[in-house]
Amino acid sequence: MPKKWYRLDTAALIFPAISRRDWSNAFRFSATLSEPVDPEILERALGDLKKRFPSFFVRLGQGLFWYYLEESSEPVRVMPDFAYPLTFMSRRELSRNCLRVLFYKNRIAVEFFHSLTDGHGGSVFLATLVARYLELKYGIDIPCEGPVRDPDEPPPAAETEDSFLKYAAGSAASENEPKAYRLRGSREPDGFRHLTTGTVETQVLLDAAHRYGVSATAFLAAVMAESVIAIQAAERPPKRQKPVRITIPVDLRKLFPSSTVRNFALVLNVGVDPRFGSYTLEDLCRVIWHTLQAEATPQNMAGMIAANVEPQKITLLRLAPVWLKNVVMDLVYLRRGEGGGCLNVSNLSVFSLPEAMAPYVTRAEFIIGPQRSYPHNCSVLSYRGKTYINMIRCIRESELERLFFSRLVELGIPVDIETNRR
Repeated sequence: MPKKWYRLDTAALIFPAISRRDWSNAFRFSATLSEPVDPEILERALGDLKKRFPSFFVRLGQGLFWYYLEESSEPVRVMPDFAYPLTFMSRRELSRNCLRVLFYKNRIAVEFFHSLTDGHGGSVFLATLVARYLELKYGIDIPCEGPVRDPDEPPPAAETEDSFLKYAAGSAASENEPKAYRLRGSREPDGFRHLTTGTVETQVLLDAAHRYGVSATAFLAAVMAESVIAIQAAERPPKRQKPVRITIPVDLRKLFPSSTVRNFALVLNVGVDPRFGSYTLEDLCRVIWHTLQAEATPQNMAGMIAANVEPQKITLLRLAPVWLKNVVMDLVYLRRGEGGGCLNVSNLSVFSLPEAMAPYVTRAEFIIGPQRSYPHNCSVLSYRGKTYINMIRCIRESELERLFFSRLVELGIPVDIETNRR
């Protein structure tokens, strides 16, 4: 029987092309349990998900014209967590499997190469894996609610569609943006990722955001922008400063009726230009909030989708060999992919599991790795009244984390800090 294969979705096309020998675009979802993980039961639970999520148990293949995902002949194995989060996924590893399933003490973690899925799809996979593990370990029944899917149910075709192709507008939106300020630092020579986790009470965070009349995402992005502005001001005179914009992913499933578990998100770069004057936190909250409200609309996002889809329709590019596509995509990525923002603030909001899982799952986290051309990223997830803010970096300097978390404390939001700093 021939192996099942998938075209890369519109967002996924770029990730193999821009990967480097020391960098690949990946993210992690994890759940901390009330008891230590049994790896043998976790392996069984993982095997039970293969038929339900066939697009996750794949390898990255390279054809003459395109990369593609193909059913892997090598099973995904459960491994002890090692080194640090999001260690480099080499091309050799991706040619076998595009995800990792890891455990450490009470924690189950899954790391995904971004060509597989986005944060939404990753949360569905992890929630279903943990639910199946708990059913096998404790003999309980967990309803298929929220992100949990039925492992015995055939996968709906809609879950593997490329929703970008379905919802693109007739005309493409402009993607031209001025270059944003770029944070710098001393890169870790061995690729080590410093992870700092700030845990806050979700309600306290929401109360602070509502005092400024904005969402938690806009509030955190504003505090992050304020911190980046302070770093740039210490480095450069006012006339030489660049725009400070925070990259915020938008889950397009909230705007379009899609149930895909593949990639279906785009980003908005929101912020200010410090050359025009100084900004209070209230100013930053207002600018970021109203920009998100104005731009995260179905009409505008459909135009942005079209801008991402259009290159696939260019005959010369479609017929170009994959090595030439890599060169073109790499140049486009350097010009447009990251240049418009300083770093991500990716907030997946509340991770809601069925109530039957509550006694067994004590914590959940989401971590995105540093981007190729900037050394920091920030990812946020809320679970059971706690919000976990994960800041990751591949440089030694920790000034951004210090400014950001200190500012939250100044604003009346107590923060518990954990770090893997060596």
